[in-house]
Amino acid sequence: MAKIGKKLGNCSRFRQKILKFGTATTVIVMKKEIHYVTADEAVKVVKSGDHVHLSSVASAPRLLIEALCRRGEAGELENVRIHHLHTEGPAPYADPKFEGIFFHQGFFIGANVRQSVQEGWSDYIPVFLGETQKLYRCGALPCDVAMIQVCPPDKHGYVSLGTSVDATLAAIECARTVIAVVNRNVPRAWGQAMIPMDMIDIFVEDDTPLVPGHFSQPDEIETAIGRHCAELIEDGSCLQMGIGAIPNAVLAQLGGHKHLGIHTEMFADGVLGLVDKGVIDGSMKVTDKGKIVATFLLGSKECYDFIDDNPMVAMMDVGYTNDPRIISRNPKMVAINSAVQIDLTGQVCADSIGTKFYSGVGGQIDFVYGASLSEGGKAIIAMPSRTRKGASKIAPAIMTGAGVVTTRAHVHWVVTEYGAVDLYGKSMQERAKMLIGIAHPDDREMLDKAAFERFGPHYHSF
Repeated sequence: MAKIGKKLGNCSRFRQKILKFGTATTVIVMKKEIHYVTADEAVKVVKSGDHVHLSSVASAPRLLIEALCRRGEAGELENVRIHHLHTEGPAPYADPKFEGIFFHQGFFIGANVRQSVQEGWSDYIPVFLGETQKLYRCGALPCDVAMIQVCPPDKHGYVSLGTSVDATLAAIECARTVIAVVNRNVPRAWGQAMIPMDMIDIFVEDDTPLVPGHFSQPDEIETAIGRHCAELIEDGSCLQMGIGAIPNAVLAQLGGHKHLGIHTEMFADGVLGLVDKGVIDGSMKVTDKGKIVATFLLGSKECYDFIDDNPMVAMMDVGYTNDPRIISRNPKMVAINSAVQIDLTGQVCADSIGTKFYSGVGGQIDFVYGASLSEGGKAIIAMPSRTRKGASKIAPAIMTGAGVVTTRAHVHWVVTEYGAVDLYGKSMQERAKMLIGIAHPDDREMLDKAAFERFGPHYHSF
């Protein structure tokens, strides 16, 4: 099938004129036309057996997803594989009714596909977040069609991937066909988010607002964790942290700090207030001095507006943001990540609950290792001492079937609401004692008994 639309060459300057013909829109750029088609027309390029990449998080192309599922319901496709990082909003292609039509194989398990994965209707590809782009570039994973969202073109013939560069840039480079939803709500982010329009084959228009992130306010436990983490952060540190209650609790404690930097895989609204106060200025960074570096983000419209045409923010390929060698170049790199469970030797489970896959490897080990190599850096695993159901997250042993994301050799700092301990250079028995000291008080006797049984009668006399 012939591709729809014409690729543009890189133009330094052009004149743009918009002509409307019924429901179709044509943009004329230096006598070259880009024909905007409907989503249903666009997804006709997908063939049975194709591998389709979706841009991630807030930038998931909802219009194209819905159109693709309509083709599935019409019986026009079979064995189409869907790949992406976490996406916000519905994931209808993961519905059991599409068995044999779509098979979701994500790089991360979000809430919208978790049940489908756990029941076997969908699947998960375990991979370091920083290597998700490599799957496409090295050919380990085909990419036939990339479905993305971009901002409207600027006067130089460029569009921006906005809130999500991640593995999408690699997918664009490798795909047979690239379909872009041009959406005025996508911010014009700088960095590697900027791409020339000639990398796109098919254009669709949609002005649906990006999905906002909604995060609860930190509770008493999360605030205590945030306070302990903040005490480990020195002035001039460069930070990586995720999004959610604990990262927000940490950021809320940093108002008195100076000259902090950001090099992270993702950020949200908690960063904005510290930028306004001058706390985050990136002045002590060695790489990307003065810039906030990320590969995707999820937050409010205010957060999306913050990165719009903002040269302070560099949205970069995930192969750059999550490369431990690059991460380590900034001194005092502080990486804050979470865990599902930690055993008494320091093994960190972060992607599964027993045999049930829950999230993914993500970028935890990328940043744990990168921060560990940084001069004056700190790698922190921060979590409540107990689950919401009251089970100790510090356990005698990792649950049967669970995966170890951060090994006992990689782990450094562990933080709960009861304090912070540094396991680096500590023996197994020392680690057990230190971790028991930051466990919930009601669980310490149980853990102490388990340590005694594991390490033998000399444990208590250590």
